[in-house]
Amino acid sequence: MEPIIAVLVGFLIGCSTYLMLQRNLIRFVLGLALISHAANLLIFASGGLTRGLPAVIMAGETKPQLGVANALPQALILTAIVISFSVLTFALVLAFRAYQRLQTVDTDAMRAAEPPVPTAPAQPEGKVGLP
Repeated sequence: MEPIIAVLVGFLIGCSTYLMLQRNLIRFVLGLALISHAANLLIFASGGLTRGLPAVIMAGETKPQLGVANALPQALILTAIVISFSVLTFALVLAFRAYQRLQTVDTDAMRAAEPPVPTAPAQPEGKVGLP
């Protein structure tokens, strides 16, 4: 089961990297969502994948049974899901506002925050060369 999850994580990271390198802002946001899912899946797989055994310590024992999945990565994923959802929501609102203001989702065309390119002053007709 772990090799399948490892291949899936690699595929998700590859797809998210491809999407995030595009010049479209919506594709970037989708890539951001995919990479957060890949990170959650990677953390989940690092804790161990077992079926049928609860991740609790039974009464009278000092440690969990052998073969039990670690509960800490599962708790970390719950926090990561909330954080990734809030980051995704913020990115979607930011992309929507950028589209409303600039009327484009092409990141190369979004130049409103950059200063204008300075133009060289025109020289008088009689002067040629350096001043």
